[in-house]
Amino acid sequence: MSENQVAGSGAPLAGKRVVVLGGTSGIGFATAAAAVAAGAQVVIASKRQARVDEAKQQLGPQAEGHALDLTNEAQVRDFFAQVGAFDHLVFTAGDPLLLGELAATDLGQARQALELRYFGALTAVKYAQPHLRPGGSIVLTSGAAGRRPSKGWTIAASICGAMEALTRALAVELAPLRVNTVAPGLVRTEMWEDVPEAHREGMYASATQRLPVGYVASAADIAKTYLYLMQQPYGTGQTLVVDGGSVLV
Repeated sequence: MSENQVAGSGAPLAGKRVVVLGGTSGIGFATAAAAVAAGAQVVIASKRQARVDEAKQQLGPQAEGHALDLTNEAQVRDFFAQVGAFDHLVFTAGDPLLLGELAATDLGQARQALELRYFGALTAVKYAQPHLRPGGSIVLTSGAAGRRPSKGWTIAASICGAMEALTRALAVELAPLRVNTVAPGLVRTEMWEDVPEAHREGMYASATQRLPVGYVASAADIAKTYLYLMQQPYGTGQTLVVDGGSVLV
């Protein structure tokens, strides 16, 4: 059966194997859950074993999980050697965003943010691509801040811009393997759990009034974009912005 025929069935990713790095929470977990619902076998990886175990239990028997430090090159290399052949790589891993004006920014923390979000993705692709089957894809993660940064978003916007440039370069270098990026806007995820609840809910309420779509996305909303890019055979080197229209207003 062709991939197009499978895509027309109730399980468009049946027979596929998807690796989701950062797959224990937020957008990564939602993407892993959506892939399982679409018939895929899923491999999730994240740094903390307890969260891996919890996520794997929630995802069910179609999922396997591994504890993995994505800033450790040797661990990443060994992980993909253990995983073996698969079809789609999704990279959603990231610490909470480093926000604040540049004058007050700890440059050590800025480098650490790049270490996971940029170099972690770069390392993952380096060691994953020999194991990706023909017709497979890589979907990375950027953010709407790269298109319309707010004051205090210098580091976050820089990382987003770097990820989008990386995507274009990899799409050329790794062709015919497809490489794309999702750039979400504001999403209700655990990334904001360190923000005081009153401030967080105020942020969501303000965004709801401002956004053309009239609400703040859930992780499940954004996960649909990753699944689309896995299944879209003619798109590569693209950044798909899914931000509720935030770049417009």
